[in-house]
Amino acid sequence: MTVGLFIPCYINQFYPQVGIATLELLEKHGVDVVYPRNQTCCGQPMANSGFEKESLETYKLFVENFHSYDYIVAPSGSCVYHVREHYTLLGQDKNVQRVRNNTYELCEFLIKILKKDRFNAEFPHRVGLHQSCHGLRGLHLGTPSERMSEKFTAKRHPVQRDSFPRQLLNNVKGIQLVDLDRDDECCGFGGTFAVGEEAVSVKMGIDRINDHLSHHAEVITATDMSCLMHLEGIIRRRKLPVRVKHIAEILNGTS
Repeated sequence: MTVGLFIPCYINQFYPQVGIATLELLEKHGVDVVYPRNQTCCGQPMANSGFEKESLETYKLFVENFHSYDYIVAPSGSCVYHVREHYTLLGQDKNVQRVRNNTYELCEFLIKILKKDRFNAEFPHRVGLHQSCHGLRGLHLGTPSERMSEKFTAKRHPVQRDSFPRQLLNNVKGIQLVDLDRDDECCGFGGTFAVGEEAVSVKMGIDRINDHLSHHAEVITATDMSCLMHLEGIIRRRKLPVRVKHIAEILNGTS
């Protein structure tokens, strides 16, 4: 099995340790990983800003770079969702369809394709899991709170619902996953929403951080570094006693 590793722009520029952790985690489990040197953005920022027509050449370049691999894996739910659902604008030849069908978010790939949910990782901290919108509601990495199911209780707040990230974290030695009051609420990032609606975005981020702090989380983790980047900015400015760490780093045993 050969995997093309797609590293989103913000991870490449600001959080390269997340890309390294993803690579190491996959290689530990026997995956032949290739990083296409000519890869660029998946095109999501332009599309979200209303310039999707102008992003089509970026889509085509992504397909050109990745169509030859068995799978494409990225440590980002939002980028993967964009490839699957927005590349419908391209002509649906066999290469485009192959890329759309075989692009996976990291946690999804580990469980669905590799059939693995246990890793030799240890992380003795209280951790709050932020379930990013694109992964939860777009890729269905878990059950969102608006879906009425047997996993709900009659209490004011729903119980913590199953999700691929939670399933993986539950098997990390020493970890204490905290129960949040609003465990799948948006952090307020939303890509360019954080620029166009800065005040609302920040208020939403503060609400999410306060939820984690009220349950004494030491670390906030997620499948999307973009969400964590937004929360980290607020944490640093307010000098709050919590830090962020991508789930790939935890699963890879990065302290």
